[in-house]
Amino acid sequence: MTGHPRHSHALLTVAEMARADRLAIDAGVPGIVLMRAAGRAVADAVRARWSPCPVTVLCGPGNNGGDGFVVATQLREAGWPVTLAPLAPIEALRGDAAMAAADWTGGIVPFCPAAVAGAGLVVDAVFGAGLARPVDGVVAETLRAIRCPVVAVDVPTGVDGDDGSVRGTAVPAALTVTFFRRKPAHLLVPGRFLCGETVVADIGIPDRVLEAIAPSAAENGPDLWRDRLPVPDAAGHKFGRGHVVVWSGRRMTGAARLAARAAQRSGAGLVTVAGPEEAAAAHRPALDAIMVRSVAGPAAVARLFADRRITAAVIGPGAGRGPMTRLVVEAAAATGTTLVLDADALSVFAGDPDALARLLAGRPAVVTPHEGEFAALFGTVEGGKPARARAAAARLGAVVVLKGPDTVIAAPDGRLAINANAPADLATAGSGDVLAGVVGALAGQGADPFDAARAAVWLHGEAGRRGGSGLVADDLPALLPAAFRAARA
Repeated sequence: MTGHPRHSHALLTVAEMARADRLAIDAGVPGIVLMRAAGRAVADAVRARWSPCPVTVLCGPGNNGGDGFVVATQLREAGWPVTLAPLAPIEALRGDAAMAAADWTGGIVPFCPAAVAGAGLVVDAVFGAGLARPVDGVVAETLRAIRCPVVAVDVPTGVDGDDGSVRGTAVPAALTVTFFRRKPAHLLVPGRFLCGETVVADIGIPDRVLEAIAPSAAENGPDLWRDRLPVPDAAGHKFGRGHVVVWSGRRMTGAARLAARAAQRSGAGLVTVAGPEEAAAAHRPALDAIMVRSVAGPAAVARLFADRRITAAVIGPGAGRGPMTRLVVEAAAATGTTLVLDADALSVFAGDPDALARLLAGRPAVVTPHEGEFAALFGTVEGGKPARARAAAARLGAVVVLKGPDTVIAAPDGRLAINANAPADLATAGSGDVLAGVVGALAGQGADPFDAARAAVWLHGEAGRRGGSGLVADDLPALLPAAFRAARA
């Protein structure tokens, strides 16, 4: 695997993977060679994890089923008792799948629930990632009858390879073996939870085909952005490390403090929490190195953001859903400073994303909605999570961080990163406020908004992992320095 980060972390859509196969074949690697390598990789993965036991291999009518015939042949030759159940008559197979089926010298049984009765292991080679219709009928009945570990070829049958959704029926796999590169479904929920352990096998497709494919999606990780993180200059000073302003509402002041502390721990040279006097009064006894500024009225808000030393504004955590929050967003947008908009700063534009897009036009910005805020802002957007995040980023002209256990980071130009390191412990009140502060600090120190967002999401996940069980959002800022060290290692 090449060392180029875009290549090593690349995620291929179903269409891109099909193109990779075609390019490899065009370069002189026969399709049957790729299929036999794929089947051997699955068989090897099975033998490395299980002792010989009765195996049922369920084969579909296409190339995924062809891989299954190779698996069955390999395991039978290794002495495993193998039952093979093809969904289509063998004589109906075509191309490489027919060639793979011709190598099978054992018997076959009907594709039905009885085929998996008594199996100690089932190899699911029915439908691959490109499935375009719901799984139902005898396939669904047979899958639901399985009572033993499942090994999935490429993805579990029923999982959409591009967005991880389930079409009809899917059963969890203990192991999924995919080929060349992962697909989005291996990281997106619920597909990720159905894949179990995922192994990426080299089947002989040359890495150079990625240059022609130019995939725009990648699994998020430090290799993508490590070299572009801001690094303190030994000869520098605090103003050279950015000044982040976090806007605070009157009531839920703790959210703004979480964002501010996260910004401070993420390298911002100066952090100010600004808001009405009632908010400032709550912040002063709780904050030390973070400055507090009382701001009363629209004119004072405009003066606040007119300070050219402010390099990023984090607006939304605990801001409130009143007209003042919208005014603050408008005032900050008018200055050209980098904007990080979360929570209430998005809710005040609910149902009117075009108004927000006009404010953000030509300005560096990151918006960080969870699914509920996304739906309130944009309404119904067709497609899976990657498609929806891309559409929103293009519409706003801003980086969109669509949060969740499978956070998707989308740039307006279509680049995409899918994050998979967030532990369940991060599902706690205030966690998103911390994330907004990290994004603000990195962008405020000069990081490109897409890099700032990708890095912040991964660092946030790593901090959560280090916190472990019992984590609360208040713990996260103090865990960020160790997360930064891990990213730079």
